[in-house]
Amino acid sequence: MNVRKKTLRTFGAVAGIAVFGLPIAACSSGGGGGGGGDGTTSISYLTQSDQLSVDAATELVAAFEKEHPEIDVTIDTQPAGTEGDNLTKTKLSTGEMSDVFFYNTGSLLQALSPDTQLVDLSDQDWVKDVTDDFISTVSTDNGIYGGPNGSSFAGGILYNIKVYEQLGLTVPTSWDEFMENSEKIKAEAPDVAPIIQAYGDDWTAQIFVLADFANVMGDDPDWAEKYTANEVKYSDDPAFAGFQHQQEAFDAGLFNEDYPSLMNDEAIAMLAEGRGAQYPILTNIMSALSQNHADNLNDVGYFPLPADDADNTQATVWQPNALYIPKTTEGAELEAAKTFIDWVVSSPEACEIGKTTGVPGGPFVVSTCEVSDDAPQAVKDLNTYFESGATAPALEFISPVKGPSLPNITISLGSGITDAKEAAAAYDEDVKKQAQQLGLEGW
Repeated sequence: MNVRKKTLRTFGAVAGIAVFGLPIAACSSGGGGGGGGDGTTSISYLTQSDQLSVDAATELVAAFEKEHPEIDVTIDTQPAGTEGDNLTKTKLSTGEMSDVFFYNTGSLLQALSPDTQLVDLSDQDWVKDVTDDFISTVSTDNGIYGGPNGSSFAGGILYNIKVYEQLGLTVPTSWDEFMENSEKIKAEAPDVAPIIQAYGDDWTAQIFVLADFANVMGDDPDWAEKYTANEVKYSDDPAFAGFQHQQEAFDAGLFNEDYPSLMNDEAIAMLAEGRGAQYPILTNIMSALSQNHADNLNDVGYFPLPADDADNTQATVWQPNALYIPKTTEGAELEAAKTFIDWVVSSPEACEIGKTTGVPGGPFVVSTCEVSDDAPQAVKDLNTYFESGATAPALEFISPVKGPSLPNITISLGSGITDAKEAAAAYDEDVKKQAQQLGLEGW
């Protein structure tokens, strides 16, 4: 094993837990990669700057270097959320991106122009072991650009089981039932926030809208296709429900008082300790819950964000983030970067590290890695929806149309600054700009 102190370089402000996983980066042109005097090849690995991501990346890199002593990996970090998105685009456009970087799949990847900026990985051996659903989120007609890092996960409601049991509540299957539960919590447990919101981390404000999408598909299975062709809008039913529900929850006074500034880590603590009953969020926060509140891990359960019609209630599923290589990575660094991605995707060691440094938020997308039998209760709850087929992919995985301003729009909505109609109209305008930039027909 290489015994050396790893270099940690941070770009931008430190953010909280990232929604979408670990980035990886190594630089030949701008990030600091290159050949070592001792015959090693140096690359860098870009991950997000929260402590959980840094700790996981450190363990992953140490295990990789033990197996591949000829490759030295420097860990870089940057924030999650909007700031991280902007940094990624800037680094790619200026040729300063790390040799390997971790980033979103689906529509946010398409906004990076992968055909012109990323290395095609379709000839790699690991591709055959990855699900078609995942491959579709990192591909264009011209190539496959990313290898998965982590498990799939879902959006919905993580809830405190003990609070539910104490108040005699049952898991809701419709929006009206969810609101009835929330009102009962407000009335009978005044020290417990019925619905946790954490707008200090802007991405968390989107969940009422994003996690409702499987319910939209339950109502209209062709909605995503129509949306991509600009034939339907968020201002209209059934997609308008996500905005409407967020307004209803705010108007009813169901949020924690400190929702404007609360950070995701603090929201997780509220949920784990029963100071908050329900948190609309992504199940990939299970890693943070496990790390910081291990004693409460099985006090948290999961159910999908309920639809107006219980028959349409489904779990909205996200594919894991992926590892990419920019075209600025060349020569020995390119081969080392491919070796690193191959190891992360397909090695048993990387699979086990993924389980021990964090709790998978759902099933893995690689046939060589499976969720353990001792998964926490929320993951078991989610798995029942996978087993019954009551799932649908998040919109960003089946349509390239996604506006960048949804976090800010939903913060305004969830703070009572705008109403649902104004917020939905603002997002329709936001996605119009993005669709036009992508040159989509009908926009």
